[in-house]
Amino acid sequence: MNINIILLIIQALIGSQTFTLQNGDLLFQDSDCGEFCDAIEKVTEGYEGANLSHIGMVILSKDGPQVIEATTKGVVMTDLKRFLSRSNDKNGDSKVIVGRVNKTHSELIPDAVQYAQSLLGKRYDHVFDIKNNTYYCSELVYESFKYANGGKELFQLYPMTFIDPETKETFKIWSNYYNELGKSIPEGKLGLNPGGISLSSKIRIVHMYGMPSGMICSNNTIKY
Repeated sequence: MNINIILLIIQALIGSQTFTLQNGDLLFQDSDCGEFCDAIEKVTEGYEGANLSHIGMVILSKDGPQVIEATTKGVVMTDLKRFLSRSNDKNGDSKVIVGRVNKTHSELIPDAVQYAQSLLGKRYDHVFDIKNNTYYCSELVYESFKYANGGKELFQLYPMTFIDPETKETFKIWSNYYNELGKSIPEGKLGLNPGGISLSSKIRIVHMYGMPSGMICSNNTIKY
């Protein structure tokens, strides 16, 4: 375990009073939404093994920090406190870790934030199609930074999978979901998820509000 994760854990244990969010920070959340979140987390481990199923972007405003995110209601702005209160670890702390774009790409943040705000009200991408002008949570972040980067992706797309790595069969929850939509499962199509973005070399993890499940806290030892 590297020194950074040790410092982040200590920081989480003593509280968040000294940490200040910056515009464009990425909030990775272990959101506990049931079988859907479990399936997402199972196919991609996040930072230090964290189970991460949702992501939002911080927008600083005169009313304080807000979070722009894509939920089933579409692209919306959410109060930070409400966002952080959705899921908690056994100590009652929010299961959210904060990623920050590296200094080499920090000049992209203002345009990424502005572009994300221009998408407010857009519909949610229920089928996870990166090209259909609707947005799921990771897609919102991806497209915002891609726009800011002159049309070149900052975060990489990978072939998506909806197959349980243990059983080698499609998760039942996804089979039922796409059957109800009358759509084919986009197995192998390009996309991305919160866990994958949290591992990107383009960001660094700068804060932990609490401890997401699955987080590796020592060599091969799971604390939560």
